[in-house]
Amino acid sequence: VQLQASGGGLVQPGGSLRLSCAASGRTDRRYIMGWFRQAPGKEREFVGTFSRDGGRTYVSDSVKGRFTVSRDNAKTTVYLQMINLKSEDMAVYYCAARSTRIITSSYFDKDSYDYWGQGTEVTVSS
Repeated sequence: VQLQASGGGLVQPGGSLRLSCAASGRTDRRYIMGWFRQAPGKEREFVGTFSRDGGRTYVSDSVKGRFTVSRDNAKTTVYLQMINLKSEDMAVYYCAARSTRIITSSYFDKDSYDYWGQGTEVTVSS
């Protein structure tokens, strides 16, 4: 599975961005995609993902109410809609894919994801 993230850029505090991640290659239903981010000097952290059946979305507490994950009907492109961006949201955002065999408690662990995109940088600054 190859993942290509896009949509990052410079935005003012309080602004919005939508990130996209397109999957190619073995884009069958055995993989579920998610978003992580990594700020300079910090660990890569979970941002959002979907349940195995796609019926539920999960986002981290730090972005709840501001970030939304969604995907297209073909499930080959996922989106991260970000509103009310803050300086602490500045990071490189990565999309990743995990096997559908991964249990719920491991959705938030970066080690559960087998494939990673190249990342797209989000800068929040006035």
